[in-house]
Amino acid sequence: MDRFRIGIDIGSTTAKLVVLDKKNTLVYSRYQRHLSDSKGTLLELVQNCYQTLGDAITQVCITGSGGLSISQWLNLSFVQEVIACSKAVETFIPETDVVIELGGEDAKITYFRGGIEQRMNSSCAGGTGAFIDQMAVLLNTDAAGLNEYARKHKVIYPIASRCGVFAKTDVQPLINDGAAKEDIAASILQAVVNQTIGGLACGKPIRGKVAFLGGPLYFLSELKSRFVESLKLAEGDAITPKNSQLFAAIGAALSAGKEKSITLQELTRQVERIKDYQDDQVHRLQPLFLDEKEYEEFQKRHAKNLVKRGELSSYMGKTFLGIDAGSTTTKAALIGENGELLYSYYGSNEGNPLKKMVSILQDMYEQLPPTAILSKATVTGYGEALMKAAFHVDIGEIETVAHYTAAKYFLPEVDFILDIGGQDMKCMRIKNGTIDSVLLNEACSSGCGSF
Repeated sequence: MDRFRIGIDIGSTTAKLVVLDKKNTLVYSRYQRHLSDSKGTLLELVQNCYQTLGDAITQVCITGSGGLSISQWLNLSFVQEVIACSKAVETFIPETDVVIELGGEDAKITYFRGGIEQRMNSSCAGGTGAFIDQMAVLLNTDAAGLNEYARKHKVIYPIASRCGVFAKTDVQPLINDGAAKEDIAASILQAVVNQTIGGLACGKPIRGKVAFLGGPLYFLSELKSRFVESLKLAEGDAITPKNSQLFAAIGAALSAGKEKSITLQELTRQVERIKDYQDDQVHRLQPLFLDEKEYEEFQKRHAKNLVKRGELSSYMGKTFLGIDAGSTTTKAALIGENGELLYSYYGSNEGNPLKKMVSILQDMYEQLPPTAILSKATVTGYGEALMKAAFHVDIGEIETVAHYTAAKYFLPEVDFILDIGGQDMKCMRIKNGTIDSVLLNEACSSGCGSF
Protein backbone atom coordinates (compact mmCIF):
# COMPACT_ATOMS: atom_id res chain seq x y z
CA MET A 1 0.00 0.00 0.00
CA ASP A 2 1.29 3.48 -0.92
CA ARG A 3 2.34 5.80 1.89
CA PHE A 4 1.83 9.55 1.59
CA ARG A 5 2.32 12.73 3.61
CA ILE A 6 -0.63 15.11 3.87
CA GLY A 7 -0.35 18.82 4.57
CA ILE A 8 -3.47 20.75 5.57
CA ASP A 9 -3.52 24.55 5.70
CA ILE A 10 -6.62 26.06 7.36
CA GLY A 11 -6.30 29.75 6.62
CA SER A 12 -8.50 32.68 7.58
CA THR A 13 -10.53 32.47 4.35
CA THR A 14 -9.41 29.28 2.54
CA ALA A 15 -8.55 25.65 3.23
CA LYS A 16 -5.83 23.77 1.33
CA LEU A 17 -4.95 20.08 1.30
CA VAL A 18 -1.93 18.58 -0.47
CA VAL A 19 -0.51 15.06 -0.69
CA LEU A 20 3.19 14.33 -1.30
CA ASP A 21 4.74 10.97 -2.11
CA LYS A 22 8.10 9.80 -0.76
CA LYS A 23 9.91 11.71 -3.55
CA ASN A 24 8.15 14.97 -2.56
CA THR A 25 6.07 14.87 -5.73
CA LEU A 26 2.68 16.55 -5.43
CA VAL A 27 0.13 13.82 -6.21
CA TYR A 28 -3.04 15.58 -5.05
CA SER A 29 -4.10 19.11 -4.12
CA ARG A 30 -7.26 21.10 -3.41
CA TYR A 31 -7.71 24.83 -2.68
CA GLN A 32 -11.13 26.01 -1.53
CA ARG A 33 -12.72 28.98 0.25
CA HIS A 34 -14.25 27.75 3.50
CA LEU A 35 -16.75 30.62 3.94
CA SER A 36 -16.29 30.49 7.74
CA ASP A 37 -17.05 26.74 7.81
CA SER A 38 -13.50 25.44 8.07
CA LYS A 39 -14.42 22.02 9.53
CA GLY A 40 -17.12 21.37 6.93
CA THR A 41 -14.76 22.38 4.13
CA LEU A 42 -11.98 20.21 5.55
CA LEU A 43 -14.37 17.25 5.54
CA GLU A 44 -15.09 17.88 1.84
CA LEU A 45 -11.36 18.02 1.06
CA VAL A 46 -10.55 14.83 2.98
CA GLN A 47 -13.51 12.93 1.49
CA ASN A 48 -12.46 13.95 -2.02
CA CYS A 49 -8.87 12.91 -1.31
CA TYR A 50 -10.09 9.52 -0.01
CA GLN A 51 -12.19 9.01 -3.15
CA THR A 52 -9.19 9.90 -5.33
CA LEU A 53 -6.37 8.01 -3.60
CA GLY A 54 -8.27 5.24 -1.83
CA ASP A 55 -7.49 4.05 1.68
CA ALA A 56 -3.83 5.07 1.60
CA ILE A 57 -1.63 5.15 4.70
CA THR A 58 -0.67 8.73 5.50
CA GLN A 59 1.10 10.97 7.96
CA VAL A 60 -0.65 14.29 8.51
CA CYS A 61 0.48 17.73 9.66
CA ILE A 62 -1.71 20.83 9.94
CA THR A 63 -0.84 24.52 9.68
CA GLY A 64 -2.62 27.85 9.29
CA SER A 65 -4.33 30.43 11.49
CA GLY A 66 -7.40 28.21 11.85
CA GLY A 67 -5.55 24.92 12.16
CA LEU A 68 -4.41 24.75 15.79
CA SER A 69 -7.77 23.83 17.38
CA ILE A 70 -8.50 21.34 14.59
CA SER A 71 -5.09 19.67 15.04
CA GLN A 72 -5.77 19.30 18.79
CA TRP A 73 -9.25 17.83 18.23
CA LEU A 74 -7.83 15.36 15.70
CA ASN A 75 -4.71 14.67 17.79
CA LEU A 76 -2.50 15.50 14.79
CA SER A 77 0.73 17.50 14.67
CA PHE A 78 0.73 21.25 14.00
CA VAL A 79 3.43 23.49 12.52
CA GLN A 80 3.41 27.29 12.51
CA GLU A 81 2.68 28.55 8.99
CA VAL A 82 5.79 30.74 8.60
CA ILE A 83 7.96 27.73 9.48
CA ALA A 84 5.98 25.49 7.11
CA CYS A 85 6.31 27.98 4.28
CA SER A 86 10.05 28.41 4.91
CA LYS A 87 10.52 24.62 4.76
CA ALA A 88 8.78 24.46 1.38
CA VAL A 89 10.87 27.37 0.06
CA GLU A 90 14.15 25.79 1.18
CA THR A 91 13.12 22.48 -0.43
CA PHE A 92 11.74 23.65 -3.79
CA ILE A 93 13.20 27.13 -4.46
CA PRO A 94 16.43 27.27 -2.43
CA GLU A 95 17.78 30.16 -4.53
CA THR A 96 15.22 32.50 -2.90
CA ASP A 97 16.53 35.53 -1.00
CA VAL A 98 13.20 37.01 0.13
CA VAL A 99 9.64 35.66 0.27
CA ILE A 100 6.58 37.89 0.09
CA GLU A 101 3.47 35.94 1.04
CA LEU A 102 -0.10 37.25 1.19
CA GLY A 103 -2.99 35.27 2.63
CA GLY A 104 -6.62 35.98 3.41
CA GLU A 105 -5.89 38.00 6.55
CA ASP A 106 -2.12 38.00 6.91
CA ALA A 107 0.95 39.29 5.13
CA LYS A 108 4.48 38.00 5.63
CA ILE A 109 7.99 38.86 4.48
CA THR A 110 10.77 36.33 5.15
CA TYR A 111 14.45 37.12 4.56
CA PHE A 112 16.63 34.04 3.95
CA ARG A 113 20.13 35.47 3.64
CA GLY A 114 22.28 35.89 6.76
CA GLY A 115 19.87 33.80 8.82
CA ILE A 116 16.09 33.55 8.54
CA GLU A 117 14.24 36.71 9.57
CA GLN A 118 10.44 36.59 9.51
CA ARG A 119 8.06 39.53 9.65
CA MET A 120 4.28 39.27 9.86
CA ASN A 121 1.38 41.72 10.15
CA SER A 122 -0.45 42.18 13.44
CA SER A 123 -4.15 41.46 14.00
CA CYS A 124 -5.25 44.02 11.37
CA ALA A 125 -6.02 42.49 7.96
CA GLY A 126 -5.40 45.72 6.03
CA GLY A 127 -3.58 45.04 2.77
CA THR A 128 -4.37 41.29 2.59
CA GLY A 129 -6.68 39.06 0.56
CA ALA A 130 -9.74 39.90 2.67
CA PHE A 131 -8.96 43.60 2.15
CA ILE A 132 -8.93 43.05 -1.63
CA ASP A 133 -12.28 41.22 -1.40
CA GLN A 134 -13.80 44.16 0.50
CA MET A 135 -12.54 46.69 -2.03
CA ALA A 136 -13.79 44.61 -4.97
CA VAL A 137 -17.33 44.73 -3.58
CA LEU A 138 -17.26 48.54 -3.82
CA LEU A 139 -16.67 48.18 -7.57
CA ASN A 140 -19.45 45.58 -7.81
CA THR A 141 -17.03 42.80 -8.77
CA ASP A 142 -14.83 40.13 -7.17
CA ALA A 143 -11.05 39.85 -6.79
CA ALA A 144 -10.66 38.38 -10.30
CA GLY A 145 -12.74 41.22 -11.75
CA LEU A 146 -10.60 43.74 -9.88
CA ASN A 147 -7.53 42.15 -11.48
CA GLU A 148 -9.06 42.49 -14.97
CA TYR A 149 -9.91 46.14 -14.38
CA ALA A 150 -6.36 46.85 -13.18
CA ARG A 151 -4.85 45.56 -16.45
CA LYS A 152 -6.19 48.65 -18.27
CA HIS A 153 -5.36 51.37 -15.73
CA LYS A 154 -3.82 54.73 -16.60
CA VAL A 155 -3.63 56.55 -13.27
CA ILE A 156 -2.76 55.48 -9.71
CA TYR A 157 -4.56 57.26 -6.86
CA PRO A 158 -3.28 57.28 -3.26
CA ILE A 159 -5.45 54.94 -1.15
CA ALA A 160 -5.02 54.03 2.51
CA SER A 161 -4.43 50.33 3.04
CA ARG A 162 -3.70 50.08 6.75
CA CYS A 163 -7.41 49.60 7.38
CA GLY A 164 -10.29 48.41 5.20
CA VAL A 165 -12.74 51.02 6.44
CA PHE A 166 -10.20 53.82 5.96
CA ALA A 167 -9.60 52.59 2.42
CA LYS A 168 -13.33 52.67 1.70
CA THR A 169 -13.30 56.31 2.74
CA ASP A 170 -10.72 56.93 -0.01
CA VAL A 171 -12.30 54.71 -2.66
CA GLN A 172 -15.93 55.78 -2.34
CA PRO A 173 -15.36 59.47 -3.20
CA LEU A 174 -13.37 58.37 -6.27
CA ILE A 175 -16.35 56.26 -7.37
CA ASN A 176 -18.80 59.07 -6.66
CA ASP A 177 -16.63 61.54 -8.60
CA GLY A 178 -16.64 59.28 -11.65
CA ALA A 179 -13.05 57.98 -11.55
CA ALA A 180 -12.43 55.04 -13.91
CA LYS A 181 -12.89 51.62 -12.31
CA GLU A 182 -9.66 50.51 -14.00
CA ASP A 183 -7.69 53.23 -12.21
CA ILE A 184 -9.38 52.58 -8.85
CA ALA A 185 -8.67 48.83 -9.15
CA ALA A 186 -4.97 49.36 -9.87
CA SER A 187 -4.79 51.89 -7.03
CA ILE A 188 -6.25 49.33 -4.60
CA LEU A 189 -3.61 46.77 -5.60
CA GLN A 190 -0.89 49.41 -5.29
CA ALA A 191 -2.16 50.18 -1.79
CA VAL A 192 -1.64 46.52 -0.87
CA VAL A 193 1.93 46.73 -2.18
CA ASN A 194 2.61 49.92 -0.21
CA GLN A 195 1.21 48.42 2.99
CA THR A 196 3.25 45.21 2.67
CA ILE A 197 6.54 46.91 1.83
CA GLY A 198 6.13 49.87 4.19
CA GLY A 199 4.51 48.01 7.07
CA LEU A 200 6.70 44.88 7.09
CA ALA A 201 10.01 45.67 5.40
CA CYS A 202 10.15 48.98 7.31
CA GLY A 203 13.05 50.23 5.20
CA LYS A 204 14.99 46.95 5.01
CA PRO A 205 15.84 46.38 1.33
CA ILE A 206 14.05 43.63 -0.59
CA ARG A 207 16.74 42.48 -3.03
CA GLY A 208 17.88 39.44 -4.95
CA LYS A 209 15.55 36.60 -5.87
CA VAL A 210 12.08 37.41 -4.54
CA ALA A 211 9.44 34.66 -4.37
CA PHE A 212 5.74 35.57 -4.39
CA LEU A 213 3.51 33.13 -2.51
CA GLY A 214 -0.09 32.85 -1.32
CA GLY A 215 -3.51 32.93 -2.97
CA PRO A 216 -3.76 36.66 -3.78
CA LEU A 217 -0.36 36.71 -5.50
CA TYR A 218 -1.11 33.45 -7.33
CA PHE A 219 -4.54 34.42 -8.66
CA LEU A 220 -4.01 38.17 -9.19
CA SER A 221 -1.33 38.73 -11.82
CA GLU A 222 -1.68 42.52 -11.62
CA LEU A 223 -0.92 42.47 -7.89
CA LYS A 224 2.36 40.72 -8.58
CA SER A 225 3.09 43.22 -11.38
CA ARG A 226 2.57 46.10 -8.93
CA PHE A 227 5.11 44.48 -6.55
CA VAL A 228 7.65 43.87 -9.32
CA GLU A 229 7.36 47.45 -10.55
CA SER A 230 7.51 48.98 -7.05
CA LEU A 231 10.54 46.89 -6.05
CA LYS A 232 12.21 47.52 -9.44
CA LEU A 233 13.02 43.81 -9.74
CA ALA A 234 15.11 42.74 -12.72
CA GLU A 235 13.70 40.15 -15.10
CA GLY A 236 14.32 36.73 -13.60
CA ASP A 237 14.47 37.98 -10.01
CA ALA A 238 10.72 37.63 -9.48
CA ILE A 239 9.96 33.97 -8.69
CA THR A 240 6.43 32.57 -8.88
CA PRO A 241 6.87 28.84 -8.28
CA LYS A 242 4.38 26.24 -9.40
CA ASN A 243 1.62 25.77 -6.81
CA SER A 244 2.66 28.97 -5.01
CA GLN A 245 -0.83 29.22 -3.46
CA LEU A 246 -0.20 25.90 -1.67
CA PHE A 247 3.27 26.45 -0.20
CA ALA A 248 2.22 26.51 3.47
CA ALA A 249 0.30 23.24 3.00
CA ILE A 250 3.27 21.75 1.13
CA GLY A 251 5.54 22.80 4.00
CA ALA A 252 3.18 21.11 6.45
CA ALA A 253 3.33 17.91 4.39
CA LEU A 254 7.14 18.09 4.41
CA SER A 255 6.95 18.40 8.21
CA ALA A 256 4.81 15.26 8.53
CA GLY A 257 7.61 12.72 8.63
CA LYS A 258 7.63 11.39 12.18
CA GLU A 259 3.96 11.40 13.12
CA LYS A 260 1.84 8.31 13.67
CA SER A 261 0.33 6.84 10.52
CA ILE A 262 -3.38 7.08 9.77
CA THR A 263 -5.40 5.76 6.84
CA LEU A 264 -7.43 8.16 4.73
CA GLN A 265 -10.59 6.28 5.74
CA GLU A 266 -9.84 6.79 9.43
CA LEU A 267 -8.91 10.44 8.83
CA THR A 268 -12.27 10.96 7.13
CA ARG A 269 -14.08 9.38 10.10
CA GLN A 270 -12.22 11.60 12.57
CA VAL A 271 -12.98 14.80 10.64
CA GLU A 272 -16.66 13.78 10.46
CA ARG A 273 -16.62 13.35 14.23
CA ILE A 274 -15.36 16.89 14.93
CA LYS A 275 -17.54 18.61 12.30
CA ASP A 276 -19.86 20.10 14.93
CA TYR A 277 -17.23 20.79 17.61
CA GLN A 278 -17.08 24.34 18.95
CA ASP A 279 -14.07 26.03 20.46
CA ASP A 280 -14.77 26.50 24.19
CA GLN A 281 -12.92 29.83 24.04
CA VAL A 282 -15.62 31.36 21.81
CA HIS A 283 -18.04 33.46 23.88
CA ARG A 284 -21.41 34.30 22.35
CA LEU A 285 -23.71 37.23 23.12
CA GLN A 286 -27.40 36.86 23.89
CA PRO A 287 -29.71 37.48 20.88
CA LEU A 288 -31.20 40.96 20.52
CA PHE A 289 -34.72 39.49 20.77
CA LEU A 290 -35.55 36.46 22.87
CA ASP A 291 -38.60 35.51 20.80
CA GLU A 292 -40.80 36.57 17.89
CA LYS A 293 -43.19 38.47 20.17
CA GLU A 294 -40.41 40.68 21.50
CA TYR A 295 -39.33 41.45 17.94
CA GLU A 296 -42.90 42.36 16.91
CA GLU A 297 -43.21 44.72 19.89
CA PHE A 298 -39.96 46.39 18.88
CA GLN A 299 -41.25 46.90 15.34
CA LYS A 300 -44.53 48.42 16.56
CA ARG A 301 -42.69 50.77 18.89
CA HIS A 302 -40.58 52.10 16.04
CA ALA A 303 -43.27 52.38 13.36
CA LYS A 304 -45.20 55.35 14.70
CA ASN A 305 -44.40 57.88 11.98
CA LEU A 306 -45.15 56.32 8.63
CA VAL A 307 -44.83 58.37 5.46
CA LYS A 308 -48.14 59.37 3.90
CA ARG A 309 -48.35 57.83 0.43
CA GLY A 310 -50.15 58.85 -2.75
CA GLU A 311 -50.90 57.17 -6.08
CA LEU A 312 -48.54 58.47 -8.77
CA SER A 313 -50.54 57.13 -11.72
CA SER A 314 -53.57 59.30 -10.86
CA TYR A 315 -51.76 62.29 -9.37
CA MET A 316 -52.49 65.80 -10.70
CA GLY A 317 -50.30 68.79 -9.87
CA LYS A 318 -46.74 69.72 -9.02
CA THR A 319 -44.20 67.16 -7.79
CA PHE A 320 -40.83 67.64 -6.12
CA LEU A 321 -37.87 65.26 -6.45
CA GLY A 322 -35.30 64.67 -3.72
CA ILE A 323 -32.07 62.78 -4.48
CA ASP A 324 -29.61 61.51 -1.88
CA ALA A 325 -26.38 60.44 -3.59
CA GLY A 326 -24.82 58.60 -0.66
CA SER A 327 -21.42 56.97 -0.31
CA THR A 328 -22.74 53.46 -0.99
CA THR A 329 -26.42 53.87 -1.88
CA THR A 330 -28.60 56.11 -4.03
CA LYS A 331 -32.01 57.25 -2.81
CA ALA A 332 -34.80 59.13 -4.60
CA ALA A 333 -38.14 60.41 -3.31
CA LEU A 334 -40.84 62.13 -5.36
CA ILE A 335 -43.44 63.94 -3.26
CA GLY A 336 -46.65 65.79 -4.06
CA GLU A 337 -47.79 69.26 -3.03
CA ASN A 338 -49.13 67.95 0.30
CA GLY A 339 -45.99 65.98 1.16
CA GLU A 340 -47.36 62.59 0.09
CA LEU A 341 -44.77 60.12 -1.20
CA LEU A 342 -45.51 59.26 -4.83
CA TYR A 343 -42.36 57.39 -5.85
CA SER A 344 -39.25 56.18 -4.02
CA TYR A 345 -36.07 54.22 -4.62
CA TYR A 346 -33.35 52.93 -2.29
CA GLY A 347 -30.51 50.71 -3.46
CA SER A 348 -26.77 50.24 -3.88
CA ASN A 349 -25.07 52.53 -6.37
CA GLU A 350 -23.22 49.40 -7.57
CA GLY A 351 -19.98 51.32 -7.97
CA ASN A 352 -21.46 53.65 -10.60
CA PRO A 353 -23.76 56.30 -9.07
CA LEU A 354 -24.36 58.16 -12.36
CA LYS A 355 -25.51 55.03 -14.18
CA LYS A 356 -27.71 54.11 -11.22
CA MET A 357 -29.32 57.57 -11.18
CA VAL A 358 -30.05 57.37 -14.92
CA SER A 359 -31.93 54.08 -14.40
CA ILE A 360 -33.88 55.56 -11.46
CA LEU A 361 -34.95 58.61 -13.49
CA GLN A 362 -35.93 56.45 -16.46
CA ASP A 363 -38.09 54.29 -14.21
CA MET A 364 -39.68 57.34 -12.58
CA TYR A 365 -40.45 59.08 -15.90
CA GLU A 366 -42.06 55.91 -17.26
CA GLN A 367 -44.51 56.00 -14.34
CA LEU A 368 -45.05 59.77 -14.31
CA PRO A 369 -48.48 60.63 -15.78
CA PRO A 370 -49.00 63.71 -18.04
CA THR A 371 -51.02 65.31 -15.23
CA ALA A 372 -48.01 65.36 -12.89
CA ILE A 373 -45.46 68.15 -13.35
CA LEU A 374 -41.89 67.81 -12.07
CA SER A 375 -41.58 71.27 -10.56
CA LYS A 376 -38.20 71.20 -8.84
CA ALA A 377 -35.40 68.83 -7.79
CA THR A 378 -32.88 68.93 -4.95
CA VAL A 379 -29.82 66.73 -4.39
CA THR A 380 -27.83 66.05 -1.23
CA GLY A 381 -25.17 63.56 -0.10
CA TYR A 382 -21.61 62.61 -1.02
CA GLY A 383 -22.27 62.85 -4.75
CA GLU A 384 -24.19 66.13 -4.61
CA ALA A 385 -21.82 68.09 -6.88
CA LEU A 386 -21.57 65.30 -9.47
CA MET A 387 -25.34 64.75 -9.66
CA LYS A 388 -26.11 68.48 -9.71
CA ALA A 389 -23.79 69.00 -12.67
CA ALA A 390 -24.73 65.83 -14.56
CA PHE A 391 -28.51 66.19 -14.33
CA HIS A 392 -28.86 70.00 -14.00
CA VAL A 393 -30.53 69.60 -10.61
CA ASP A 394 -32.04 72.87 -9.33
CA ILE A 395 -30.70 72.87 -5.77
CA GLY A 396 -27.81 71.27 -3.90
CA GLU A 397 -28.41 70.98 -0.15
CA ILE A 398 -26.08 69.99 2.68
CA GLU A 399 -27.01 66.68 4.33
CA THR A 400 -27.49 68.02 7.86
CA VAL A 401 -30.04 70.59 6.69
CA ALA A 402 -31.85 67.97 4.59
CA HIS A 403 -32.04 65.66 7.61
CA TYR A 404 -33.35 68.37 9.90
CA THR A 405 -35.94 69.49 7.35
CA ALA A 406 -37.37 65.96 7.11
CA ALA A 407 -37.13 65.29 10.86
CA LYS A 408 -38.98 68.54 11.65
CA TYR A 409 -41.75 67.56 9.22
CA PHE A 410 -42.46 64.34 11.14
CA LEU A 411 -41.60 65.58 14.63
CA PRO A 412 -41.86 69.40 14.92
CA GLU A 413 -40.32 69.44 18.42
CA VAL A 414 -37.32 67.28 17.46
CA ASP A 415 -34.18 68.19 19.43
CA PHE A 416 -31.79 65.35 18.52
CA ILE A 417 -31.12 63.51 15.24
CA LEU A 418 -28.90 60.42 14.82
CA ASP A 419 -27.95 59.35 11.29
CA ILE A 420 -25.84 56.33 10.34
CA GLY A 421 -24.93 56.20 6.67
CA GLY A 422 -22.70 54.11 4.46
CA GLN A 423 -19.49 55.85 5.49
CA ASP A 424 -20.43 58.43 8.07
CA MET A 425 -22.44 58.85 11.23
CA LYS A 426 -23.75 62.13 12.55
CA CYS A 427 -25.63 63.35 15.58
CA MET A 428 -27.25 66.78 15.53
CA ARG A 429 -28.60 68.77 18.45
CA ILE A 430 -31.47 71.12 17.67
CA LYS A 431 -32.01 74.23 19.79
CA ASN A 432 -34.65 76.93 19.27
CA GLY A 433 -35.50 75.61 15.81
CA THR A 434 -31.93 75.61 14.48
CA ILE A 435 -29.06 73.10 14.35
CA ASP A 436 -27.03 73.99 17.43
CA SER A 437 -24.20 71.44 17.10
CA VAL A 438 -23.13 68.58 14.85
CA LEU A 439 -20.83 65.69 15.74
CA LEU A 440 -19.44 63.67 12.83
CA ASN A 441 -17.10 60.69 12.66
CA GLU A 442 -13.63 61.40 11.32
CA ALA A 443 -11.97 59.69 8.34
CA CYS A 444 -12.67 56.16 9.59
CA SER A 445 -15.91 54.46 8.53
CA SER A 446 -15.86 51.87 11.32
CA GLY A 447 -19.35 51.33 12.70
CA CYS A 448 -21.05 52.71 9.59
CA GLY A 449 -23.07 50.90 6.95
CA SER A 450 -20.09 49.84 4.84
CA PHE A 451 -18.43 48.46 8.00
